[in-house]
Amino acid sequence: MKTAQLSHATNAYVDEGTGPPVLLVHGFPLDHTMWDAQVAALSQQARVIAPDLRGFGQTPLAPGDADRCISMEAYADDLAEFLDVLSIREPIVLAGFSMGGYVAWQFVRKHGARLRALVQCDTRAHADADEAREGRLKMAAHVAEWGSSRVAEMMGPRLFAPTTFATQPAVVASLRAVVERTSPAGIAAAQRGMAARPDVTSWLPSIGLPTLVLVGEVDAISPPAEMKEIAAAIPGAEFVVIPRAGHMTTMEEPEAVNDALRHFFDKLQH
Repeated sequence: MKTAQLSHATNAYVDEGTGPPVLLVHGFPLDHTMWDAQVAALSQQARVIAPDLRGFGQTPLAPGDADRCISMEAYADDLAEFLDVLSIREPIVLAGFSMGGYVAWQFVRKHGARLRALVQCDTRAHADADEAREGRLKMAAHVAEWGSSRVAEMMGPRLFAPTTFATQPAVVASLRAVVERTSPAGIAAAQRGMAARPDVTSWLPSIGLPTLVLVGEVDAISPPAEMKEIAAAIPGAEFVVIPRAGHMTTMEEPEAVNDALRHFFDKLQH
């Protein structure tokens, strides 16, 4: 792991390969390791950077974060500052997964000039419905007493395809361990931020970037039908369904995800 000193904290990240910069933004309540297979594969043709967002992995919260929400816009601003610290001036390919996708929408909105292309994996454009929002705020209020292990228990069944639990127990176990290591304060701050995130569906048609929309075939959190609507709303977007995968496409079917990303990147070169 490397570290970069931002204004609010020391940001941990991995940085592999050379070539066009690709920034991989993890989901909730995870860290950069969910992208390990993509970092290994794509660093053969690009500079692949995968940071831990504030409050996750080895990047600490900033002072005061534990008592408030971190908005998706704030995470996006962190990423822009992170690129500045790394002296990356050329346009990047930004790939966001789940919560990382929510952050990516805000990066497009605020820092779109820094983007060459966009990849949205297993994410949503709608804001939360009332029940989902209330669930997030309940977790934020109680996670300190529950502990991160309970969060892993609550979320685990929805993260993978049913077959993954039977055929890839090591993958399931490794992800659970990541969630259990995540600080309750980081979980709470992010949940409050996701609960407050805006609906972005109305401005999807204004996105003028080459875009790949990718989803697991049996994703229960970001359903394929909903993600197909996202792809249809973004001019020229490519839509790819990853067979046999649930929400955690990058870990369940890494080769299929890598193939889709390589194909997309190859088209950017021409």
